[in-house]
Amino acid sequence: MKWFVGLGNPGRDYEDTRHNIGWMALDEVAKRWGVSTAQSKCKGLVAEARVEGEKAYLIKPMTYMNLSGECVRAFLDFYKPDPADLIVVYDDMDTELGSIRLRMKGSPGGHNGIKSIIAHLGTDQFHRIRLGISRPAPGSNISNYVLSTFRKEEREALERTVTKAADAMEYCLKEPFEKAMAKFNGS
Repeated sequence: MKWFVGLGNPGRDYEDTRHNIGWMALDEVAKRWGVSTAQSKCKGLVAEARVEGEKAYLIKPMTYMNLSGECVRAFLDFYKPDPADLIVVYDDMDTELGSIRLRMKGSPGGHNGIKSIIAHLGTDQFHRIRLGISRPAPGSNISNYVLSTFRKEEREALERTVTKAADAMEYCLKEPFEKAMAKFNGS
């Protein structure tokens, strides 16, 4: 069983922001699989799917970004999935918009959602799909940037990012994460 956690913030004010690109990727996969992430469980919205014989969960924490680990912990405590099957999908300023980067582990790199998950799991040993949102101009306020919406001229690159992330999630159902890294990193 794979469990994909897309990071974002609940509410209309955050719906189309850079910080919610993880939710956008989960929505794309949910659409492909014909499921809805509308069921409220474990401090999040959860969808269960069976894809090519593999059970998969799509989880959107409803705790706000900085408390994402509460939802991940609640899901882990209730469903008892293998933490090795966790894949977190989230925004990354160090990756260009239009690109994704897969990582097996690591520090939060300043991302408060990842910091919360590490604190609640007690480890940084979980897989990640980092979705590029690019860096703001030097001197810009980081919080304002990640909570801003994508500009019209960024929409095409946004769609590429979301599509690549959804493709990577589907690939991870069939192949080991290392193989997914080799396929999607650098593409």
